[in-house]
Amino acid sequence: MSDRPHHRPMTPGGMFFEALVGGTDPALVSEAADRAAALFVRGARDSDDAAVADRLLHLAETEGIETIAEVWSGSPADSLAGCLWRLYLLRSWVYADPTEVAAEFEAGLGSVQVARVVAGVAEPPGPDQLKQMVDEVLRGIAGSDFADVLFRAAAFARVVAAGRAALGHEPQRMLQLSEQLEAAGHVELDHGLA
Repeated sequence: MSDRPHHRPMTPGGMFFEALVGGTDPALVSEAADRAAALFVRGARDSDDAAVADRLLHLAETEGIETIAEVWSGSPADSLAGCLWRLYLLRSWVYADPTEVAAEFEAGLGSVQVARVVAGVAEPPGPDQLKQMVDEVLRGIAGSDFADVLFRAAAFARVVAAGRAALGHEPQRMLQLSEQLEAAGHVELDHGLA
């Protein structure tokens, strides 16, 4: 038996939790991701400003969209935020290595005829043509039906996946990206992504 008297444990008051510094509430992060995605997709389409599409497209270079995109990264594939994350990744990847992407796309052209047409890439697909195509697809976020944007991006990813397989590279991640974007396109058509 101890000589120390028994003390009732302290219970933290409301201010205790408010004073903690550290991680961000995941629910707030998710809510912020959803709101930003809705503004990007739904707000841009409602704007009468023709330059909105270009501004959205180049936010990655000028306004630090990487931070917002990082918030989107944890979002499900069938949400606006999840789709924007996947589109951001696709554009970043094309810009990071357009020569390799062009080679993989060209290698997949013969295997996936329908997807090739839907993707809408000029032939032969050089690095500059691929950057132009991915930018044109993403401009559609503000200027056209978001489902079309998703279907075109999915078709592009499907052709690249076929090209990767033809070149002996691992196609699974690109194929999964294609399937996620296509499925999200159907959700958008049916009742709109949230």
